[in-house]
Amino acid sequence: MERATDIPESFPDAAEPARVNDYDSFAEAYAAENENNLVNAYYERPAMLALAGDVAGHRVLDAGCGSGPLTAALRDRGAVATGIDASAGMLALAKQRLGDDVALHVADLGERLPFKDGAFDDVVASLVLHYLENWGPTLAEFRRVLRPGGRLIVSVDHPFTAYMFRDPRPDYFATTSYTFDWMLGGQSTPMRLWRKPLHAMIDAFTTAGFGLSVISEPQPDPVARALFPDGFDDLSTKPCFLFFVVEALPSVTCPEWRVEAAGDVEVAQVR
Repeated sequence: MERATDIPESFPDAAEPARVNDYDSFAEAYAAENENNLVNAYYERPAMLALAGDVAGHRVLDAGCGSGPLTAALRDRGAVATGIDASAGMLALAKQRLGDDVALHVADLGERLPFKDGAFDDVVASLVLHYLENWGPTLAEFRRVLRPGGRLIVSVDHPFTAYMFRDPRPDYFATTSYTFDWMLGGQSTPMRLWRKPLHAMIDAFTTAGFGLSVISEPQPDPVARALFPDGFDDLSTKPCFLFFVVEALPSVTCPEWRVEAAGDVEVAQVR
């Protein structure tokens, strides 16, 4: 799920678990903010698309597609796109945007995905992995549904970002959670994210059977300088997101993980 704003400078105490990261409660406000803002529209999405390159004819899974702006851009570049998200509210907005051109599924990235082995040439995960404490099961599933040689293209909060905002500073080398209140459309919503050091991210990719191809710290689109003069200077001189391209290595046995629910996971398709 894409982030629409920077991490605020104050981090309140732990939020109420039942309401944390509840995108259904602010789907429309989030989608409106995300559409044309500096961080998403002129920085994160252009960087993801540049890393993806020519996707014409590629079977692409947008994991955590939200309301579908990145999915739509991939489709418009000739990809055969599929979108999944845990929020039915966000997927309803994606359905309005994408129509019947893209298959959309409600799916939790902590569970088994409803796709066959090797179903995709590329998986894009735009600002979603930092919602997970343990990347292992999710990366193993991404590896399973990718063909050998397929790519996983990822953006996450830069590991130094949350570290620098905290006072006193947390242990950089530990995997730690942090909470904050996110203001969207006049509504305050508690959020919880997880910060990992760089080496832990790379270890997670390699353990899941991926080979590292690219680590990127891109600049925002120069067009945004005139549109967001103050924000552009800030964004172009401070770390915000970190981007990876990793390749599914052939002849690898991915780590197994347990799903508590018996039988196959049933996933509802948005219609």
